[in-house]
Amino acid sequence: MLKEFKNFIMTGNVIEFAVAVIMAGAVGAVVNGFVADIAMPIVGMLTGGMDFSSLQYVLSPEVKDAAGVVTAPENAIRYGKWINSIVSLVVVGFVMFMIIKAYGKMKKPAEAPAPAGPTQEELLAEIRDLLKK
Repeated sequence: MLKEFKNFIMTGNVIEFAVAVIMAGAVGAVVNGFVADIAMPIVGMLTGGMDFSSLQYVLSPEVKDAAGVVTAPENAIRYGKWINSIVSLVVVGFVMFMIIKAYGKMKKPAEAPAPAGPTQEELLAEIRDLLKK
């Protein structure tokens, strides 16, 4: 059983899948950084300096006691972070589209099947015609 598991793990598909998962995590971090640090400030500037990540609807405010210690944290719907997630999704979708498009251009077109040669009857007819000459 251990040998079967080793053979399964060492197949190309499992290793390629593991590499893909690791790469996806790295690409996700890059995309999140791009959206948070580059795209959203530009969008915020175009919308009048708005910071989307801080947009929220407060359901219940933070409660502090007399000593200033927080007894109940703020409860809010943070829809600005959701907007950032939507922008991240669009960026990832666009990047994946571009990668797949580039892969399609790099991939060799399927070779056309070799043209069929003449049939036996056609060859015999050609020989007959040559003999008549």
